[in-house]
Amino acid sequence: MASFKFSRTAEDVKRELTAILRTVKDPRVNGLLSIVKVDLSNDYSACKVHISSMDGLEAAKQAVKGLNSAAGYIRHELGSRLRLRYTPQLHFVEDDSIEYSAQINKVLMDIKRKEEHED
Repeated sequence: MASFKFSRTAEDVKRELTAILRTVKDPRVNGLLSIVKVDLSNDYSACKVHISSMDGLEAAKQAVKGLNSAAGYIRHELGSRLRLRYTPQLHFVEDDSIEYSAQINKVLMDIKRKEEHED
């Protein structure tokens, strides 16, 4: 069972990474990016960060390439902002959850319009 400290630390990492992403100057990291999920290992040595983009999966893949290139800078910034004994190694992974949820929303809106049109 995850402890309160573990979940709080994972949320702190997510919050700080969100702020640090705004400072990355890699041209591949552009558009509206969102950190969907942070998987922190039990010993805080590794962290898998799921990234999604409003521009689609291809934009997320490009952003992940840029973020993995800048992982050293991001890790350094994260270590200076959080008081952890060890700063976790960061690995960024693309995620299409924002695009997927937008498609589901579109389908639901279409169904709603059809029902209203039939009445």
